[in-house]
Amino acid sequence: MSVPAASWRFDAIGTTWRIDTSSPLDETARGRIGALVDSFDRSWSRFREDSTVTVLSRGGEAPAPPDAAAMLDAYVVLDAATSGAVNPLVGEALARRGYDAAYSFDDRGAVPAPAHWLDLLRWDDGVLHAEAGVSVDVGALGKGRLVDLVLDAVLPYAGEAAVVDAGGDLRVRGTTQRIALEHPYDTSRAIGVWTLSEGALCASAVNRRAWGEGLHHVLDARTGVPVRQYAATWAVAPDAMTADAVATALFFDGGPSLAADWGAEWVRMRTDGSVEWSPRSEAELFL
Repeated sequence: MSVPAASWRFDAIGTTWRIDTSSPLDETARGRIGALVDSFDRSWSRFREDSTVTVLSRGGEAPAPPDAAAMLDAYVVLDAATSGAVNPLVGEALARRGYDAAYSFDDRGAVPAPAHWLDLLRWDDGVLHAEAGVSVDVGALGKGRLVDLVLDAVLPYAGEAAVVDAGGDLRVRGTTQRIALEHPYDTSRAIGVWTLSEGALCASAVNRRAWGEGLHHVLDARTGVPVRQYAATWAVAPDAMTADAVATALFFDGGPSLAADWGAEWVRMRTDGSVEWSPRSEAELFL
């Protein structure tokens, strides 16, 4: 297998990206990747006034972004697997806790996401339809989806190997990587490593995108309250959208069953420091 020799870093969608390739990416490649990332952000960011989901929050319809069916169909499965804990209309619940477009971090209390979200948000024939007041947030799997899209865009320029890493959600092609599983309570330590030669690893933790006392970005959509039972999750799957979705689902009881259905392996840490893992997990854990 080839070892990536060239590296490119940039900031986008609220995180730092690193793309490692066998061959350096020229200006044409970087321009196309940058345009792809911006297009995704312009479609799905609830922090942008000009985004598709912000326009839809006022009610009506808009052309569906190319990713809409893949992501929202996955949300239907996530919703069922977690008994409603994962829901794409959690945007208002996050905003109420302070994770709003202005990054106010002003907690105005818990509000659940609409349980009947399939009555409020529809996608068909290339069109998204939404009722007024809905706030779409695809954070449960959106970054993973974008990692997959970026890898596909990189490959024609990358040489034999490529690694796309978006703030710890990454996908590997044509090389072997040993990836540290960061301890959620001490970022200078790892609870283990996962060796990955092909596929994706995505992580989620309550110490990331956290503010205030006990407030962070992983909410139970049924209550609008941040999860308390688990501190961090890691999932490995053939593609990053699946790994990202499973990493989110693992904060809830239905996560392991969904991972088995989707062919993903996983590790998760409880808030008491104990660690659980899937039966065929290949992670090397420092227990």
